[in-house]
Amino acid sequence: MAKVPQKVEKRFFFTVGLGTYLCPSNQTCQGPNNRTKFSASINNVSFVVPTTAILQAYFFGQSNGVYTTDFPDNPITPFNYTGNPPNNTMVSNGTKAVVLPYNTSVEFVLQDTSNLGAESHPLHLHGFNFFVVGQGFGDYDLNKDPTKFNLVDPIKRNTVGVPSGGWVAIRFLTDNSECVVHALPPGSPHKLGFENGLDRPRRKASQSKAATSPAGSSNMLTYL
Repeated sequence: MAKVPQKVEKRFFFTVGLGTYLCPSNQTCQGPNNRTKFSASINNVSFVVPTTAILQAYFFGQSNGVYTTDFPDNPITPFNYTGNPPNNTMVSNGTKAVVLPYNTSVEFVLQDTSNLGAESHPLHLHGFNFFVVGQGFGDYDLNKDPTKFNLVDPIKRNTVGVPSGGWVAIRFLTDNSECVVHALPPGSPHKLGFENGLDRPRRKASQSKAATSPAGSSNMLTYL
């Protein structure tokens, strides 16, 4: 029998899709108008690439000014995610992180949005597999949809697609002491990862190894 987490210690509800951001001054952008540009985001936050590798900053206890750990667990402003998009599609940006303790049971619900067009988003989790416990179309219903989750024999994957105009729910256990990065989708401007050994003693890393870890590589800490 699959060892699906039956009890969840940490839940996340992430909206994924496109938004807009102000075009830099003295530039012309290819957004909905010349004053804005398209920006991928999760929970209305678009990733900003830091100048210092995030894992390096974590290893040496120098995260101040590199990343923050205030990434929202849920959308800041709920709306009809797959219906008519809101008039305001502007997103914020930042290098924000979600940091999880080791051996935590986690549930993600990833919800596509119709902002500037619905689309499918691939989700990949490095380091270990996860269970796809549910999926559907339209807006995720917190009261009804969890009752339909398959917690007995769900498929086990390391990659799954968030349906266009729909949602997918996964569960996993942070039992891999190595750094894990979850990219959605690979190569896009929005990424999310987990240092799931935070409650363990900080692993030692040589200065040379940490310094050569580029921002955006698969051994980054948590970033989005």
